[in-house]
Amino acid sequence: MKLESIVGHYVASHRSLKQAERNWFRQQPSLEAAIKMAARAENEKGQRYSHQYRITRKAMQEAERILLENHDVLQKCKSFHELWQNIKALLGTVSGLGELYIYDTALRIGAYLNLLPERVYLHAGTRTGAKAFGIMSRHTEWVDVDELPSPLKELPPHEVEDILCIYKGKAVPVKRC
Repeated sequence: MKLESIVGHYVASHRSLKQAERNWFRQQPSLEAAIKMAARAENEKGQRYSHQYRITRKAMQEAERILLENHDVLQKCKSFHELWQNIKALLGTVSGLGELYIYDTALRIGAYLNLLPERVYLHAGTRTGAKAFGIMSRHTEWVDVDELPSPLKELPPHEVEDILCIYKGKAVPVKRC
């Protein structure tokens, strides 16, 4: 699929679901509640998000404990990047938690704090997608917006992350001049 078609398909098929997920976290009654739901990777029905089924309950309980103990640190974050860095540092030693869990947890807590990514964060799925689309980055953990091909530059970075992950197997590399 061409990138323009992929973007159109994402907007038509996925955008509203992803917005609803962020809105649910944004509407939590407190940061503590948002941290609990994010750490447990639970949706509004109390079910675990499908791409986090493999994570053990023990790892998620440890993440929840650590994040709640650091409630004040998270609340003081002024940007998504700062939030992501803090969560990565806090949870980096918890066995069984990877880059996707760190990013998703930061995105969910960030929704409550009204902090959204300003760059595209890389984890296994988005790295594969970026490579498939021919996107090169100066960084190993994220792609700056100015490094994205035109159709993706128009989208918020969290949507680009979704696209790279969802459509990684359908990409036609973008030719660069």
